Amino acid sequence: MKTLLRMALLLSVASVIFAAGDVVSAIHGTVDKIDSTSKTVVVKTADGTKHTLHFADDTVVHGADATATGATDSWHGITKGSDVVAHYTARGADKSAVEIDRVGKGGLDVTKGTVKSIDRGGKKLIVDTGHGTEKAFDLTGHAATDAGKGVVKGSKVVVYSAKDSGKDVAHFFEHM
Repeated sequence: MKTLLRMALLLSVASVIFAAGDVVSAIHGTVDKIDSTSKTVVVKTADGTKHTLHFADDTVVHGADATATGATDSWHGITKGSDVVAHYTARGADKSAVEIDRVGKGGLDVTKGTVKSIDRGGKKLIVDTGHGTEKAFDLTGHAATDAGKGVVKGSKVVVYSAKDSGKDVAHFFEHM
C-alpha cells in the first residue's frame, strides 16, 4: 500500500513539474533562417538576439500560405525576412514553436497607441490610438498571460491583432 501511495505522489509531483515546463513565451522579430529538413526557424529580435525554435506538423501558422511548399528555406509561406511573432515553450535550451504569426500584409495588423485599460483576467485591452480614437481588443490566452509584461495603463504599446468573428483579437502586444 505504501508503495502505491509513493508512486501516486511521485506521479503527481512529476506532472506538476512537467506542466511547469509548458509555459508559453513569445518573441517578435524577423525570420533569419528556416531549415525544413531540421524543422527549425531562427527568429532575430530587435536587440539582435537569435532564437532557434523547433517546429512540428501541429505548429499553428497564422497569416501565411499554409499550402505553400518550397525549398528548405521556406515553411508554410514564411521565408527569411518575414516579420513574425512566435509563441514557444522551452525545456532547458530547447524551444518549440507552438504558434507563428506573420505580421503585416496578409498577417496580423499592427496598431500603435497608449493603453487606456487592460484586464488580463477578462482578456480585454483598450488602446488610445491618438486623435481621440480608441480601439478595443479581445486578448488570446497567450496574449493575456505572457504578452506585454509590465504593460499598465498609460504604457505606449504596439498591438498585433487579427479580425475574428468581427472582433479585433490581439495575439501579442509589446512596449514601444
